[in-house]
Amino acid sequence: MVLNTQTAGDSGMTKCSTGLAAARLFLFFLFLAPTAFADAEGDPISHLLDAMSIEQKVGQMTQVNLGVVIDRDIKDRVVFDTAKLREAIQRYEVGSILNSTSRALTIEEWHEVIRTIQDAALQNDPPVPVLYGIDAIHGVTYTRGSTLFPHNIGIAAARNPALVKRIAEVTAMETRASGIRWNFDPVLDLGRNPLWSRFPETFGEDSHIAAVLGAAAIRGYEGDGLGALTAVASCMKHFLGYSVPANGKDRTPAWIPDVVLWQQHMPPFEAAVRAGASTIMINSASINGMPVHASRELLTGVLRDRFGFAGLVVSDWEDVIRLHTRHRVAETPREAVKMAVEAGLDMSMVPHDFSFADHLVDLVRSGEISEERIDRSVRIILELKQALGLFENPYAEPEAVANFGLPAYRELALDAARETMTLLKNRGDMLPLPSDARVLLAGPAAMNLGPLHGSWSYTWQGADESAYPESTLTIHEALVESLGRERMETVAAAGFDTTGNYDTAALVELADSVDYIVLALGEPAYAESPGALDDLNLPEEQKALVRAAAGTGKPVVMVLVEGRPRIVRDVEPLADGILLAYQPGSQGARAIVDVLLGEYNPSGVLPYSYPQYTGDILPYDHGVLAAVQQLTPGVITYEGYKPQWPFGHGLSYTNFEYGELALSRDRIGPGESLEVTVTVRNTGERAGRHNVDLFVSDLYASLSPAARRLRDFTSVHLEPGAAQRITFTLSEQDLNFVNVDLERVVEPGEFRVQVGERAATFRYQED
Repeated sequence: MVLNTQTAGDSGMTKCSTGLAAARLFLFFLFLAPTAFADAEGDPISHLLDAMSIEQKVGQMTQVNLGVVIDRDIKDRVVFDTAKLREAIQRYEVGSILNSTSRALTIEEWHEVIRTIQDAALQNDPPVPVLYGIDAIHGVTYTRGSTLFPHNIGIAAARNPALVKRIAEVTAMETRASGIRWNFDPVLDLGRNPLWSRFPETFGEDSHIAAVLGAAAIRGYEGDGLGALTAVASCMKHFLGYSVPANGKDRTPAWIPDVVLWQQHMPPFEAAVRAGASTIMINSASINGMPVHASRELLTGVLRDRFGFAGLVVSDWEDVIRLHTRHRVAETPREAVKMAVEAGLDMSMVPHDFSFADHLVDLVRSGEISEERIDRSVRIILELKQALGLFENPYAEPEAVANFGLPAYRELALDAARETMTLLKNRGDMLPLPSDARVLLAGPAAMNLGPLHGSWSYTWQGADESAYPESTLTIHEALVESLGRERMETVAAAGFDTTGNYDTAALVELADSVDYIVLALGEPAYAESPGALDDLNLPEEQKALVRAAAGTGKPVVMVLVEGRPRIVRDVEPLADGILLAYQPGSQGARAIVDVLLGEYNPSGVLPYSYPQYTGDILPYDHGVLAAVQQLTPGVITYEGYKPQWPFGHGLSYTNFEYGELALSRDRIGPGESLEVTVTVRNTGERAGRHNVDLFVSDLYASLSPAARRLRDFTSVHLEPGAAQRITFTLSEQDLNFVNVDLERVVEPGEFRVQVGERAATFRYQED
């Protein structure tokens, strides 16, 4: 591998300069920065700030894309443009660079990219290293050979915070091994609108799950301390309300009542602040007509003052200038910069030019924005760099490479993918398939890797099949590996849209020679706006496969490889088994086959309500009035929540039963709690893991209450015939809601707790 810096020798940016640049940075902080301690209020960062010009400070608040400093990228060769590099790093002294080229780089290439950038940065006076960031949202993207895990939507089906933390730890280690120390994850947006193309990045529709799993991810990324070789700075995103656009399209307006905003969307971010997230990224769109990037109320009033967040606030892609170009709340680009900075932004992901820096310098020089305001943001940026150890060593750390690509990571990816698998239907206990089964595999997800991985998978869209390691198996390859080629027939082809994937005539012709038909259906890989949908229905050509398969009389299994629920109402009755695989990652094909063949007993449960109709999207925690229907004059029912499968649904190859709920008391008051106890028994013939959800319903309140809300969850693994007693503790905090004054309150009255079909009631009273 050769990384070409063209005429870099003219500016001293060669490999031999690395040691001198690093030594210069070390000497600066060893001998100059400590002098600040002579002052009562002094510290190294204060000394550094004093040494910086307005232009240098504004540079620290500027983030550009890697493409700004390179000339071109070809196989095994990233070519920097020396003039562009000088402009970005030595003229504007940008504080951060993000992203990659259009392909995944090797570890060695990443190290050379980081070295070239830092060599240039350390020639500045004072020398300040660059902070590099990347979207490693389900494992490290843009890095060849990294481990890719299931997307969050599948991870939420596993209901396992320890698993989330371990995945984040591995992702942190592989990111750090690349030389990158800032990860734009976790996504804390709620998956409540399945039309939204970033739905698979979410932990589903429930606020409590997002809060618990998001906090676990942050602890995994940062738990060893940002200076450790095993840690990266996390970035909770996207604050706030990004995931529920009114039209379902990415980066478009949301209309969210304040009560709903505080009840549902705030808690995951509040929990993330408590968990210690170092940075936060802002919603690209608007809430109730106000672009979040321009909202001082949200970025300062809520995030800083109310939540106490002290970390770095970064914009999303190009979103400062878009206050002018898209939102049209700023008449000029200059006014857009002023709005965002005054609202509370610390760093702008510009990302293609230096307009943000030019405008902000002018705003400070004119007195419209104070230098004191700039210093607040720059201090945060510099303190983050210091915590990450960049001032000690801004280059890729050779010792971190030992943490890359370990076999244990592949096992973790397999375990994670297995835990996500959600069995939606199993008519007549048709699954698992017998070990001697003869299988016909068909469908567009059968021979393609993109659908298994989705977005941010070595490339942005994840659709480049050549980017995946040769060791990554398709569903077809995994089935052949387990059953043998002689037991397999296939009607599928490379390329999701290839006509060979939809050859119903060939499917019918081959059906006579097999016992079962497995259809790998769902979605191709997509990321962000290119994944926009107008219709949630499973495409008609895929439904035709189901109809043709059912017409043969052979048992039919649908495997849904999808990032969001696609409507299957009209073909669901034709399938004997339906397995939802979500986007399971690098070991997803093996996990699917393990479940189909009974090597693993599925335990995943839905993290969202799977709709029957495109026009009927209703989450499980809907207001009680939403379930009221009067379809026949004079006849009122409460059956308005009618998903294809409800939130929390998921079958097993064994059976679990609940005993009666036992409450430790029948009433509680302020500051008190009660215990909810239930016994879970495995009444089947196989060992299995079972997720247990605890719901609470406030039966009457001053604002119409939710039908129920998830307040806790856990899981048990039980051998056949075994039972385990589970105890949940409910506190006053689990009963509160946001009232009309936007206060969290608990009102006296009756509450119902529910686990499975078991329920019990108690009262809350203030005296």
